[in-house]
Amino acid sequence: MKFYAFILILCFQSLAIAQDNNEKPPVFDSCKEEPIANMQKCFDAKVFNLIFENFKVSETISEANYKGEVVILFEVDKEGYFRTMYVDAVYPELKAEVIRVIKEFPKVDPATYNSNPTYKQYSIVLKIPLEDQTIVAQDLALQNKKQIEQELSALELAAKNELDRVNADYIKYDNSEYSSQLNIPFSHENYSKFDRATNLIGTNSHTASKPFIYEEVSAYHDFNAENEALKKETQTWAGKKLWNEHLVQLQGSDYWFTVDPIFDLQVGKDTDADFSSTFNNTRGVFIQGGLGATFNFSASVYENQGRFAQYFNDYADSIKSEGGDPAIIPGRGIAKRFKEDAYDYPVAEAYLSYTPAKFINVQFGHGKNFIGDGYRSLLQSDAASPYPYLKLNTKFWKIKYTNTYTWLKDVRAEVTEDGAFLTKYIANHYLSWNVNKRLNLGLFESVIWANTNDRGFDINYLNPVIFYRAIEFETGQDAGNAIVGASAKYKINDNFNMYSQFVLDEFSLGDAKGGEGSWKNKFGLQLGVKYYNAFKVKDLMLQAEYNAVRPYTYSHNTITLNYAHNNQPMAHLWGANFRELVLIGRYRKGRLFGEAKLITGIRGFDINNGTDNFNYGGNIFRDEVDRPFDSGVKIGQGIQTTTINASLQAGFLLNPASNLKLFTNVSYRNFNPDAIGEAELRSSSVWFNIGLRTDLFNWYYDL
Repeated sequence: MKFYAFILILCFQSLAIAQDNNEKPPVFDSCKEEPIANMQKCFDAKVFNLIFENFKVSETISEANYKGEVVILFEVDKEGYFRTMYVDAVYPELKAEVIRVIKEFPKVDPATYNSNPTYKQYSIVLKIPLEDQTIVAQDLALQNKKQIEQELSALELAAKNELDRVNADYIKYDNSEYSSQLNIPFSHENYSKFDRATNLIGTNSHTASKPFIYEEVSAYHDFNAENEALKKETQTWAGKKLWNEHLVQLQGSDYWFTVDPIFDLQVGKDTDADFSSTFNNTRGVFIQGGLGATFNFSASVYENQGRFAQYFNDYADSIKSEGGDPAIIPGRGIAKRFKEDAYDYPVAEAYLSYTPAKFINVQFGHGKNFIGDGYRSLLQSDAASPYPYLKLNTKFWKIKYTNTYTWLKDVRAEVTEDGAFLTKYIANHYLSWNVNKRLNLGLFESVIWANTNDRGFDINYLNPVIFYRAIEFETGQDAGNAIVGASAKYKINDNFNMYSQFVLDEFSLGDAKGGEGSWKNKFGLQLGVKYYNAFKVKDLMLQAEYNAVRPYTYSHNTITLNYAHNNQPMAHLWGANFRELVLIGRYRKGRLFGEAKLITGIRGFDINNGTDNFNYGGNIFRDEVDRPFDSGVKIGQGIQTTTINASLQAGFLLNPASNLKLFTNVSYRNFNPDAIGEAELRSSSVWFNIGLRTDLFNWYYDL
C-alpha cells in the first residue's frame, strides 16, 4: 500500500529575538528527559510524527495524483498551545486538514527566554506525495548523503523565503499616521500641545489653515517622543489598548490602518433647567489608514443622543430646519426628537487625502475647516455642521495656498422648495506668506452663490488663482456674495506672538469719510496674543483675544447668499453686531490637563415686538434691506445684551493614540438684555458636567 507521506522541514524562526543560550524551545512531555542540546531536535521529530500519523489526504486529491507543496506557519503561544497562523495550499481540503491536525496537538511547555514564557513561530514545507519519509531518508542516506543535504537545504531556503514573505505583509505598527497626509483632528485643547513648536522664530510653518496635516507638523513636533513619554508600562493586551494603543492597528509593507471606538459620554446638571439632568451619549467608530505613501483615508461615524443645558437646547430649537425636525445641534447637525425632551443626532465625517507631489495635497470629504490662529475665526470657522468639501493645499518656498470648495444647505422655510433644502456653495482662497522669520501675512477671499434657477456649481469659481470679485461682476453682482479678508501674525519671541484678522464684506469710502457709521461699512476685526510657558511655567499657555464685527456683516440683500450653513454661521458663532473679549489659560503636565476660559461680550439683537420688526444687523439670515436706518449704525444696536461665559475644566488623558479623555467641567453663563421689558429673556445658569470623551472636534457652548 502506497503511503502519502511528506518531506518535512522544520525551520525554527524566532520573530522577537535571536536564539542564544538563554532560550529554550517548546517541550513535549516525551522530550522532558532529553538534554537541553537535543530538545529542539526532539521537538522537530515529535511535530513530524504527529503530522505524519494524523494527516489524512482526501480521495479527491489522491485520485488526482496531485504533486505539490503545503506551506505552514504555526505558533506556540506563552501558554503552550499550538495555533495555525498561515497555510498556503492549492486545495482547500489540504488547508482545512492542516488546521485540524495542528489544533489537536497536545499542550506543551512553552518556549522560554531568560526563563520567561514567550511565543515561538515555525514554518513547515510539506511535499505531497512521497513515501514514508523515515524509510526514504534511510535509503537515500545509504546511497547519497550529499544529495539529501542539498535537497534539505533547498527546502529550508524555500520555507524561509515563504516565512519572510508572510512576515513582510505584517509589520509591527510604527505609528504611521504621524508621518501621513492625514488631518490631525482639530480641537483647541489638542492643538495647544504643539502650538508653541509650530510658532518658534524661524520655522517655515503656516498655522492658520486647519486642520493641520501630520506630516507637516511632525517636522516641528515629535509625536512619537510625546507618546513614548506618556506611555504606561503594562504587559497585558487590555492594558496596552486602554492606555497606549489603538484598539486595532495593522500595518503591511504598503498599507496600514487603525480602528478606535468613539465615546462622548457626559452627565451633568444645569441649574436653570426644569429637567433633572443633562446628558450626552455618543458611541461611534474612528477609522484611519493609508495605501502606499501618498493616499490616506479617514472616517468617523457617530450615533448620538443628548439633552444639554437649557440655553443650548433653546438655541438648537431656534435654528431648526423646515423639514419638520425639532432642532439643529450647533456644530453637529439636524436632530430628531429622542424621548420627550432630548435629541437624537447622527453625524458622519470622512475624507480622502491624496498627495500627488510633495508640494500639493488634495482632500475630498465631509467635515469642517478653520482659518485663523485664534479661538474664533472671522474668515472660516468650525462652528457650523459638517459639509462636503474639496480642498487643495499647495506649499512651496515660504508660501502656502489653500483652496476650499464647499457644498452647503439653507434649511429655512423661505428658501425650501417642495420640501427640498436649497443648496449653495462657497469657494475660498487663502494665501499664507512667511515674510521673514517672524512675520506672516495672509490674504483671504470667498464667494457664496446659490443653486437658484438651476445654476448649480459655477465652474467659473474653480479657477484657483483668479480674484472672485472679478467673476462676481462677470456673472452679475447679485449672483454671488464676495467677502475678502487679511490676517497677520508676528512672533515677538519663541514664547510670545500676536495675531490678527480683518474681514471685509462691503465698504463705502464716501460714507466712511462722513463719520456717520454707514450700514454699508460691513467689516470685522480680530486681535490676539499668545503667551507660551507663561511666567516660566512649562506648558502653561495664556491667550487673550478681541473680536468685533459690525452689523450686517456676512448678510446680503439676497437672503440665500448669507455666509452660513444649516442655519449656523460659517465664521464667528455670534454672527454679527457684537464685540467680544476671550481669555483662555491652558496647562498640561503628563496626562493631566486643565483649562480656564472667560468670554464676555456685547451683542445686538432684533426687537421683534410687533411694532418694531427691523433688522438691526445681528441676524445674518435676514435681508439687510429691512434695516431701520442707513447711518448711525453701531455695534450693539437693537436690544443690547451683555453675555458672560466662564468655564473651568480638568481632565486626564487616558489614551494618547485615540485621544480618549476623562474630564469634569463647570461653566457659568449670564445672558442679560438691557432693554426694558425683556426680563423674560434674562438668564443665569451654572452647568456641571463629567464625562469620557474621544476628543476629535470642538464643542462650542459659549453661545
